[in-house]
Amino acid sequence: MTEHGGDSDSTARIPRSRLYDYMDVAGSDEGRSESSPRVPSPDVRSPDAVERRRRAFAVLLGAFRRTAVLVPVDEDEAPLTADSGGVRWIYAFSHERALARFAVARGEGEREWAYQRWLGARLLDAGVVAVGVPCGVALDVGSEGEGALFPPVRGIVADGAAVDTGTGTGDAA
Repeated sequence: MTEHGGDSDSTARIPRSRLYDYMDVAGSDEGRSESSPRVPSPDVRSPDAVERRRRAFAVLLGAFRRTAVLVPVDEDEAPLTADSGGVRWIYAFSHERALARFAVARGEGEREWAYQRWLGARLLDAGVVAVGVPCGVALDVGSEGEGALFPPVRGIVADGAAVDTGTGTGDAA
C-alpha cells in the first residue's frame, strides 16, 4: 500500500471483478456496536445469505452517506490517501477514537492530526470524483471489525467515478 496525498502512478487498469470483492461485507460480531448491522460469516453462500449481506451493506452505505466523517488532511489540506489494488482510498473515520487508533497503529500517535468533517454523501459523490483516478473510501482503518470499504463502483460513488459504468475514470475497458 503506497500512502500519499499527491501524485502517483495509478493509471493501471484493474479488472472489474477485484472491486466487487470489496463489496462482500463479511465479518464477525466481535468489536461491533449494538447498532451495527450484523453480517453473516463469509462461508455462508446461500442465496438468502448473499441477499442478507447485500441488504446489510445497503444499510451501512445509507448510514455512511448521512453521517459526517473525519477526513485527515496533509499540510496542503489534501485528504490522506493510500493506493492498494489499483484503487486510491481516501481515509475517513467515524469518530476521533477511530482516528486515534489509526494514528497509534502508524506510530504517529504523538503528533497533532488535522482533519476536516465531510458528509459521507459529499465524500462519495464529489470527493472521489475530484481525485481523477479510481478512488473509494476506507472507513475506520485500524479499527478491528469496524471498518468498511466503499469502492468506486456504480451505486456507491457517482457514475462518473465508477469503474463499472463504461464512463468512469478507472473503466476497465
